[in-house]
Amino acid sequence: MNNNSQDYTVLPEATLTRSEALNLLRVLLDKMNQQEKAHAKQIATTHPSFRQSARNLIHYLTLRNHEIRPIQEFLHEAGLSSLASSESHTMAQLLQILKWLSPNEEWATEACDFGQSLEARQRHTLQLLGPNSRPDLPHIMVTFSTELAEDRMKIQELLDAGMTIARINCAHDDPTLWKQMITNIRASSAKMGRPCKVYMDLAGPKIRVSEIPAEKGRDITDGLELAEGDVLELTGVKGGVKAPQRRRDGTLKRHATIVVQPKELLSMLRKGEHIYFDDGKFEAKVVETNRKSAIVEVKRISTKKPFLKAEKGVNLPDSDLAISSLTKEDKKFLPFICEHADLVGYSFVSSPADIEELRVLMQKHTTHPPGIVIKVERLAAVQNLPALLLQGMRDEVVGVMIARGDLAVEIGFERLSEIQQEILWICEAAHVPVIWATQVLETMNKTGFATRSEITDAAMGVMAECVMLNKGPYVVKTVETLADILSRLAGHFDKKRYIMRPLSIARNFFERSETEP
Repeated sequence: MNNNSQDYTVLPEATLTRSEALNLLRVLLDKMNQQEKAHAKQIATTHPSFRQSARNLIHYLTLRNHEIRPIQEFLHEAGLSSLASSESHTMAQLLQILKWLSPNEEWATEACDFGQSLEARQRHTLQLLGPNSRPDLPHIMVTFSTELAEDRMKIQELLDAGMTIARINCAHDDPTLWKQMITNIRASSAKMGRPCKVYMDLAGPKIRVSEIPAEKGRDITDGLELAEGDVLELTGVKGGVKAPQRRRDGTLKRHATIVVQPKELLSMLRKGEHIYFDDGKFEAKVVETNRKSAIVEVKRISTKKPFLKAEKGVNLPDSDLAISSLTKEDKKFLPFICEHADLVGYSFVSSPADIEELRVLMQKHTTHPPGIVIKVERLAAVQNLPALLLQGMRDEVVGVMIARGDLAVEIGFERLSEIQQEILWICEAAHVPVIWATQVLETMNKTGFATRSEITDAAMGVMAECVMLNKGPYVVKTVETLADILSRLAGHFDKKRYIMRPLSIARNFFERSETEP
């Protein structure tokens, strides 16, 4: 057999025999051992507390690099584990199956078992996120608004409702206000006896529309009205905007020129690449480029108010962007963050080198830097996730945030559900804690009332170690609701593994059966 994923391809009509399944499982075990040896240097560079986790990650990636559904069908029919919940202890699960199928063979390979994986996951979660007054539930992270800086009573209400981590977004406010927030968080936490860690998010590079032209007869704050088929020129020259000229039938005579920043990205665009504005509301395609500008055509508009405004974000999922994840502003604030934060969120991460750069810079400011949380918000971060994890696992403390806002735009909204599950699986294999973030109970946070769909979405957060909420006027009520949702689901899930607490539906059935004649 060769070493590609076709090793395990079986015709849909075929049913594996016991002997065939056993042989394929043997080959799979051999390949796990081979890949572990091939990646021995990477594994050896991880922190001792993550060494076993790194081995398991390689085992799981080997498993998921092959078509094993025919084997799973055989195992399921035989009443054995089908490897469907083996993320945290992949080789150990495989060895148990082999022992059942061939009890007389000796299987001497050592592997991380279920108990060891559970201990590792709990230890890494405690080190990153701290103690939780409800250890059976995920942590709850709350984004702080400017108003919360002085409202100690509100902070105490949040702690009482279930907040265990306070998030400060360094894209807003300044160190003076951040210090005030942190002082009140620490004081409220101590007063109430409720632990609360401080998480500070690096802003990262702001790829955005910085200027738009003012159209005749319209206030510039209204934005630039766009239609599908319109053509825009993107420039990096400040003040280089030009308003569109339209014919009587509304079609363009001259396209509009808008300014995007940073200007360096314009030289990185290529013809045919997609570009998205304002969280994906406007989709365009690059039709012409040069070093100083690019021409794009609007292909899709997904909003009833088709006005592009200044300061809206730009996403370039197809482009190879050679932009540093750390800006001058980020580096300027690192001393403050290293002094005051327990966790640092790292935006725009694409490669292992990005993580090493931040690690080296923080070590210049402190011997005990905050734990790095790798924010997965770019397509490159998804594609490089295993390598990012192995780099992050060189530290004793590391986490991952699924930043679903930008990520959805980068990969396409229709793929978000699939990709966020894959991230959860791979992080569980590495025993790395996950923060489930962006727009959780967003409507409730803004209006006080939740939609049915976002209640279901929030429930998915039970598979992560922490769920993040944004700021909003109804944030205390939202924390209470989230805690209630998570508590109801926690008895049914351990990560992605279903567990079986007693069901009230079953109890009611038997109680009624006993009372009925």
